[in-house]
Amino acid sequence: MTEDPLPEKARVERLIRIGQPPRDRGEMLRKLVWILPWLVFLGAPFQDLTAGHHTTAATTAGWVGLVAFTAIYLAVVFRTMGRPYSGWLVGAMVAVLWVLAVALTCSLGHAWLGLFVYVSVTCGVTLPLLAAYWTIPLTTAAMMLAGWFVDDLDDAWGLFLIVLLVGYSMTGVRQLVRTTVELRKARATVAQLAANEERLRLARDLHDLLGHSLSLITLKSELAGRMLPDHPDKAAQQVTDIEQVSRQALVDVREAVTGYRRPRLAGELAGAQVALTAAGVIADLPAEPDLTALSKENESALAWALREAITNVVRHSGAQRCVVELVRRQTLDGPMLELSVEDNGSGDSGGSGKGPGNGLTGLTERLEKTGGSLETTRLKHGFRLVARVPAETPAAVTDVGSPA
Repeated sequence: MTEDPLPEKARVERLIRIGQPPRDRGEMLRKLVWILPWLVFLGAPFQDLTAGHHTTAATTAGWVGLVAFTAIYLAVVFRTMGRPYSGWLVGAMVAVLWVLAVALTCSLGHAWLGLFVYVSVTCGVTLPLLAAYWTIPLTTAAMMLAGWFVDDLDDAWGLFLIVLLVGYSMTGVRQLVRTTVELRKARATVAQLAANEERLRLARDLHDLLGHSLSLITLKSELAGRMLPDHPDKAAQQVTDIEQVSRQALVDVREAVTGYRRPRLAGELAGAQVALTAAGVIADLPAEPDLTALSKENESALAWALREAITNVVRHSGAQRCVVELVRRQTLDGPMLELSVEDNGSGDSGGSGKGPGNGLTGLTERLEKTGGSLETTRLKHGFRLVARVPAETPAAVTDVGSPA
C-alpha cells in the first residue's frame, strides 16, 4: 500500500500564498504578474512623452512624474500583498498619487487621464473600506474635472465607469484576500486543536489501559517481596499473578495501537478532497458517508481502498475530474457497501504498468479477508475502481438468522 499521495510540504508548494509576502524570487515574479498587466493604461502617457508635443522642460517633468507615479503605485500595491506599510504612510502615498494624477493631467493633457485608474485601484486595495467607499467616487469626480479642464470630456466619460468600478471591484478582491487569510489561519488553528485533542485522547486511553495494571503489578511486587523470606509459596503465586497482569496489559496495548492505526473513511474522504484539490483535479465526493451496520474492519478496508485509488489518480492518471460515490446495494451475497472512484484521465490510475500494481494486489487481498471484492475497469477516457464490503457486521447477521 502506498503512502500519503501528497505530503504537506508538497501541497503547500503548489498553493499561491494569497495575502502573504513572497518567499523567493519566483513567487515574487508570480505576484508581479497580477500587477503588471494594469500598467497598460500607462501606454498613453508614454506615447505622449515620446511624441515630442511638449517642451523639453515639460517632457522632463513628465518623465519624472511618470516614473515617480509608477514607482509609488507598484510599491504600495505590492507591499499590500505581503507586508503592508503603516496606515499613515499608505495615506500619504495615496495622496501623492492623487496629486500627481491631477497635476500631470492638467499640465500635459488628456493622455494622462488613465492615471486616475491607478489612483482608484490604490484606494480600493490599500485604504480602509469606509475611506475607500468615498475616495473612489471622489477620484472619479476629480478625473471628470481634469477632463473638463483639458477640454476633453469624451475621453473622461470613456474612463468614467472604469475608474469607478475598478476601485470598488478592488475592495471586493481585498475582502476576498482577507477572508482567504483568515480561513488559512482558522484551518491551522483547527488542525492544532485536533492534534491536541488526539494527544489528550491518547493520554486518557493509556491511563485507562495501563494505570490499573501497573498499579496492580506494583502492589503485587511489594507483596511478593515481603512474602519471599517466610512464605515462598505465596510469593510465587504473586509472581504468577504479576505475569498474568503483564500479559493482559500487553494485549490491551496491542489492541489499542491497532485501533489507532486503523484508517477511518470520513478522514480519508477529507484527505482525498485536499489531495485532489491540490493536484488541480475537480473532486466530487460524498459529504457524510452512511456507515451504519458496518464493522470497523470493513470500514478500514474501504478507507484503504479510497486512499489507494486517490493516490493513483493523483500520481498516474492526469485526470481533470474525479467522482467518488458510496452507495448500498443488495446482492446475492447480502447487503454490500460499494465505494466507486472514477476519473477521466489517461486510464493509468490502476498503476504505471500493464498489470495491477502491488497496491491494488494488496488491496484485493485485504478486501477478500472481509468478504468483499475489488473491481477495476479501464474506460475509454478514464479508470474506475469499485470496492465492496459487507454492510452488516458478522454479529448482526448471526442475530438475524438465529432463533429468538
